[in-house]
Amino acid sequence: MFRKILIANRGEIACRIIKTARRMGIKTVAVSSSADSRALHVEMADEAVCIGPPPSKESYLKASAIVQACKESGAQAVHPGYGFLSENAVFVDALAEAGITFIGPSRQAITAMGDKITSKKLAENAGVNTIPGHPEVLLNAEQAIDVAARIGYPVMLKASAGGGGKGMRIAWNESECRDGFDRATNEAQSSFGDERVFIEKFIDRPRHIEIQVLADAHGNAVHLGERECSIQRRHQKVIEEAPSPFLDEQNREAMAQQALALARAVNYRSAGTVEFIVDEDHGFYFLEMNTRLQVEHPVTEMISGLDLVELMIRVANGEELPISQSDVELSGWSIEARVYAEDPLRQFLPSTGRLFRYLPPVESKFVRLDTGVYEGAEISVHYDPLVGKLVTSGSTREQARERMCVALDEFYIRGVSHNIGFLAALMRHPRFVEGSLSTDFISEEYPDGFHGGTSGEAMLLVVVAASLHMRVEKRATLMNQQLTTQTRTPRKNWVVWTGPQIYALEVTPIYGGHRVVHAGLDYEVYGDWEIGSPRFYGRVNDEGVCVQIEKSGLAYRLSYGGYGGEFLVLTPRAAELKSLMPVKAPADMSKFLLSPMPGLLVNVAVDVSDEVKAGQQLAVIEAMKMENVLLAEHDGKVAALIASPGDTLAVDQPIIQFE
Repeated sequence: MFRKILIANRGEIACRIIKTARRMGIKTVAVSSSADSRALHVEMADEAVCIGPPPSKESYLKASAIVQACKESGAQAVHPGYGFLSENAVFVDALAEAGITFIGPSRQAITAMGDKITSKKLAENAGVNTIPGHPEVLLNAEQAIDVAARIGYPVMLKASAGGGGKGMRIAWNESECRDGFDRATNEAQSSFGDERVFIEKFIDRPRHIEIQVLADAHGNAVHLGERECSIQRRHQKVIEEAPSPFLDEQNREAMAQQALALARAVNYRSAGTVEFIVDEDHGFYFLEMNTRLQVEHPVTEMISGLDLVELMIRVANGEELPISQSDVELSGWSIEARVYAEDPLRQFLPSTGRLFRYLPPVESKFVRLDTGVYEGAEISVHYDPLVGKLVTSGSTREQARERMCVALDEFYIRGVSHNIGFLAALMRHPRFVEGSLSTDFISEEYPDGFHGGTSGEAMLLVVVAASLHMRVEKRATLMNQQLTTQTRTPRKNWVVWTGPQIYALEVTPIYGGHRVVHAGLDYEVYGDWEIGSPRFYGRVNDEGVCVQIEKSGLAYRLSYGGYGGEFLVLTPRAAELKSLMPVKAPADMSKFLLSPMPGLLVNVAVDVSDEVKAGQQLAVIEAMKMENVLLAEHDGKVAALIASPGDTLAVDQPIIQFE
């Protein structure tokens, strides 16, 4: 077995690989950019090598620097994780030339499957179902429009070397096809150094289901069932689960056999994933094969009991797979939610900054967290904003879902915006509960964006706010050295003010909590909360809850189940006086184009004195390797250009001023 391996990656996947290597008795070498010098994967590894400055192309994508790090550290093998150089055949060649083992498939398999055009042809030859499309690289936008007209809209423009949703655009008409070609080409070049784009028919309302395969160099190959990855946003997966709630045994077996046929066709070895899109009639079509470890591999590990990283390492070391297909036992259900530093209330724009509070849920047999951060760590503008992957399991889908709901409610992050509330709302959405999924789920259920979870949780938070405040009041009555005339007795009548809603309550203590009465309805709130703790664990009537708490001036900022808000608990007289207070109007920024996210200003499409029309392109911002086009909301005239291409922008930084 290898004595020492280098992990050519960062973040949660590097940490996850280190855990397995440590259990196997293998020493690890971490690589990092200068921006990651204090990252968790650097702290966890036995040793670390800095390989360059923050930009990925000068560090994590620089093959020569990683090969040199192997030589300096004496690493015998490299695990690439996912992303970066994980599917780069040139990198595999460079390692081979240096006598270093690549923990992954052969360069021939990577080359064949890494090119979506070539892989589609190979899939067809192997008897795998494929999507109708144009099999050649598009030369320009005009050719894309001609091909789209022949195939018929809608179409999907895809980077040939793409993945992770980058370099992908759906076009429903000629105008979108022209713009989509430009955007896909730019993103492909930026993310993969390969601007080639092709086109195929877009299948409306599909499911995204993939098969996990494992193969060795001795001709053995097995599959570990499927994963459903249909909950996506901008072609990036958000929720994954295993197995799929949609497939029957006949579909499952047919897809698995086609996946194995493709793996054998390219003499595959290591872990790989064959992705399919599945239509509403259970027809399935090859999408791509990822010749690496998938982000969502933990759900397969949870239901199979296998460690995919360990198996990858053993196969790379020349061993045979220790299991045959008859040995594979899949039991129970598992769900994974990707926790990102992004703001769902602002169209999921990425968020950067320092995690000044980070309290993850407690891990157990049924709750797993793969993360690469810690309290005090920084989410950088240079890399993907993934904080971690929260995974739960159970004997049934409903049990796994309920455990995910609890774990998300417990996950406390402050310092950056995050999508935990959105994930919690997804878990409770009736369509998700019943398993009625498609890749259009988010766009269909949140067509105007996410604006918070259902207000059905509002009353629960109102009564929790009242109970919390009574605990604070009780402490005030117990403070010593009070003047006799200032002794306080907790009152029963309170008013909770939350936004436009006002709730008149009667609150009385009961053993272990409080009884709260509103409009003739009784709520019993139990729980053991220490003042200042950011989480309240308790019960409201018969419902177990974990409510997140943050003080906001005199108010309590509470959240639960994806719903949150500020709750101000007042005496009736104070509430009466508050209703008379004027509201300060925010500054008028309507004459400015503001940056909706931190990022690099790539292009400004207008100049001073230009007349602009609503919907016209004004600027392009690159953030997390994705190009974001800013459009004019109204007609107007440009008065001044405040920022220039090449500038690094903060959130809400002015770019253009209008007259």
